[in-house]
Amino acid sequence: MIIELKENELAPIIQKHKYAIVAITKHGVELSRKLHGVFSQSDLYYMSKFEQGDEAAKNIQLFSGSVRMLLPALFQKYDGIILIISLGAVVRMIAPILKDKKTDPGVVVIDDKGENVISVLSGHLGGANELTHEVAACLGARAIITTASDVQKTIPVDLFGYRFGWVWDSAEKLTPVSASVVNEERVAIIQEAGERNWWSFDRPMPEHFTVYDNIETAIKEEPQAALVITHRILSEKEEHILQNGVVYRPKNIAIGMGCNRGTSAEEIEQVIIDTLAELKISIKSVKALCTIELKKDEEGLLAVAAKYDWEFVYYSPEQLNSAQIEQPSETVYKYTGAYGVSEPAVRIYSGADDLALVKKKSGNTTISVGVIPF
Repeated sequence: MIIELKENELAPIIQKHKYAIVAITKHGVELSRKLHGVFSQSDLYYMSKFEQGDEAAKNIQLFSGSVRMLLPALFQKYDGIILIISLGAVVRMIAPILKDKKTDPGVVVIDDKGENVISVLSGHLGGANELTHEVAACLGARAIITTASDVQKTIPVDLFGYRFGWVWDSAEKLTPVSASVVNEERVAIIQEAGERNWWSFDRPMPEHFTVYDNIETAIKEEPQAALVITHRILSEKEEHILQNGVVYRPKNIAIGMGCNRGTSAEEIEQVIIDTLAELKISIKSVKALCTIELKKDEEGLLAVAAKYDWEFVYYSPEQLNSAQIEQPSETVYKYTGAYGVSEPAVRIYSGADDLALVKKKSGNTTISVGVIPF
């Protein structure tokens, strides 16, 4: 569907995430698609004349008409707006719709080559400065911050890991933990999983940050705040670290699944929820649902992947048979040409040697779970 922009009418946008990316040029569209692919908390909008045919599948919204008429709706809905438009044009377009620095969203501008990312509006309260750093890190670009008191080189707690798709479990402690970071209190960064290259500044990490690889060691050091990066559901004892802490869920879990034709989305979803609970793994860390090519049109699998915004990946029988299979099945081979579906699919996608769950049969499904190593 193409959004038809009309004068004095609020654009009928569909918001799914906290941030909007907007592009209006050919090069800007290519850059925006790249950014959208890695910045998972974003919705993408670009002009319909640059349609590439995969927009519906990628949840990209097309529009026709002046981008100026799109901005009022974006200002009402989003926490931050990333515009691949010239800075002067942006200033002219947003001037009539500015209200107050306490309510205006953060606005960030990227040049058409993706070399500079500029914090334009609501740098402090709107989070544009932190957003600028995160977007620049995604693109390998230069972050340009002009607010004198906030040329930050620290961790933005509410945006930590966003460029990798990390999400926090709860917003409850974001404010006090952010205060601890800014006030240079002793902060423990506990990383059990996820991408390791999250420190994106050209100077050493501040001395008040200490990185640990497990919660138990960090608790003994009695930090004043904690950032915990893990796919695990914490034990009652480990939750002590969250008195002033935030848990981040990296996207490092892959699910392999086979199912009988016509298996309902409800059954598939429940098997996944129950299995992850048994493994004490957060569903927020799931990145992909993997299966065999024969199931690429399986409505139940497609519906669950779409509901959770997971990648939906499928492999040919030849690809699956090339992977290690601990529990091959002649019956599966008879019907699919592959000696397994869930186990080899998740091994190929995750690259993990040892799976969290090799294979479990449940109702009409077979499920395997792998942890993506970093």
